[in-house]
Order: sequence, then structure tokens, then C-alpha cells
Amino acid sequence: MTDFHPQVKQLLDGELTLAQLPPELRAQGEEALRLLAAVDREPVTLPATLDARVLAELRRRAETPSFWRRLRLRPWTLVPAFAAGAALALLLSSPAPTPATSTVTVRFVLFAPEAQQVTLAGTFNQWDAAATPLVRTGAPGVWAATLILPAGQHQYAFVVDGARWVPDPAAPAVDDGFGRRNSVLSL
Repeated sequence: MTDFHPQVKQLLDGELTLAQLPPELRAQGEEALRLLAAVDREPVTLPATLDARVLAELRRRAETPSFWRRLRLRPWTLVPAFAAGAALALLLSSPAPTPATSTVTVRFVLFAPEAQQVTLAGTFNQWDAAATPLVRTGAPGVWAATLILPAGQHQYAFVVDGARWVPDPAAPAVDDGFGRRNSVLSL
């Protein structure tokens, strides 16, 4: 595994051209571009039934009470449990409950080994780059955040070190109308 200079990584991200690299990094830049050119770029074809199978699994998981699997009784957990019970009693006594909105738990992950800070901005947080910080996971350079989002389509991007907006490399992307790409998540 070759670890490229940060400016060579900017070349691979399309932020710099080969001519903009310092002369001492051009050989490394050419090597990186050769490696990138060797990547298989055949489109991946997914089965036509994949959407239906994924949605069926999401519905099945939404109906499974995962709360009971994660519950570990500790003394300090009783106070929130009593508060939740009181809130539930108030909720059940309200005259007209509103219909529940379908939600999905989503884990966002980005590999950014050089980053000092990564956040998530999207339609679900009004594109606020400070609203959803990611945390480093146990793996080096891996940042993650888990959100509960309403069903529907959401656009988003990672914000690296408060300045660089990066689309999710693991998700489809669309043009944002301002010269950048936004990732798209359909729930």
C-alpha cells in the first residue's frame, strides 16, 4: 500500500492538475494516476429485485424490537426509564395522536486518514456543516456517525476539516447546481 503525499491525493480528488504539483511530486502523481487508470471501471449491474429485497429487510428490522437486544439494566438507567414511562403515559392520554413517520437508522462512514475533523451536512440538517460531527472509529482514518432519518430521499456530503466538501464514495451522486456533487440516499 503506497501512502501518497497530500497534494497527490488532491490530484486524485481532482482538486489539482499534474502541472500544479511541485516538480518533486510529479513522478508520484504520475504513478498515482497510472494506478487509478488501471482500476476496473465496468459499471456494476445490480439485480432488478435488489430494491424490493432491501426494503423488505428494512421493514422486517423495523418491526423487530431491537431495544430488547441492547437493554442492559444498570441502576442509572432506571431514571430515564421512569421518565420515558411518564412521557408515554402523557402521550397515551393525549386526545389525538399524530401518525408515526417511518424512520430508518443510517450509518455514515468516511475513510479520511489525514482529517482532523469530519462532519456531515445534508438536506436532513439544513446543510449545517457543524450540526452532525463524525467520530473516529477503532480503525485508523475511519470516521462514522449514525443517524435516524425519515424515509425519503436525502442529499448529503462530508465536510472535511471545515472546508473541503466530499461526496460519499460509497453512494450515488448528483450535481448540486453549484459545481459540486452531492451524495444521494434513498430510504
